[in-house]
Amino acid sequence: MVKRRPLPVDPIAEAKRQWVAHGWTDAASGMSAVTSIIRAQQIMLARIDSALRPFGLSFARYEMLRLLAFTREGRMPMASAIARLQVHPTSVTNTVDRLVRDDLVEREPHPEDGRAAMLVLLEPGRELVERATAALNTTVFENPGLGDDDTAELVRIIARLRKASGDFTDPRPLPEPL
Repeated sequence: MVKRRPLPVDPIAEAKRQWVAHGWTDAASGMSAVTSIIRAQQIMLARIDSALRPFGLSFARYEMLRLLAFTREGRMPMASAIARLQVHPTSVTNTVDRLVRDDLVEREPHPEDGRAAMLVLLEPGRELVERATAALNTTVFENPGLGDDDTAELVRIIARLRKASGDFTDPRPLPEPL
């Protein structure tokens, strides 16, 4: 990843100043929050892309391989993968097509639903995702750019935003054992 020189001024703070100067004070904080999150995503994706490039993986392909590797048998229905990855079905289909083409994943007929497909992680895919995970852990996840307390607080804040947006609900309490 090419390191750029820092800008002499924070462009998001300047944009907020401009929002206020143009009379959009009520929207200024929200605009700066949204654009800050988007810029942070760009920074993180650049770091992730740099870590995954040597493995020939995009983050979407990595996520699919990792999701399959987390399952007990390295397989799951395509519909479950779409739900868990929270992306458009066409995006998942395109990602799976590339993984199949590269002999990292295969599609099998679903054992109970003739219209559905099962995704199966192949051994080369398992080996690749383990190597890629080690690289991501070392170069990105172990040091996301914030201290531990700030990282935990950021995750809590973003989780509240996601929950309020309907991204997930709190899990139901488990019943007492009999």
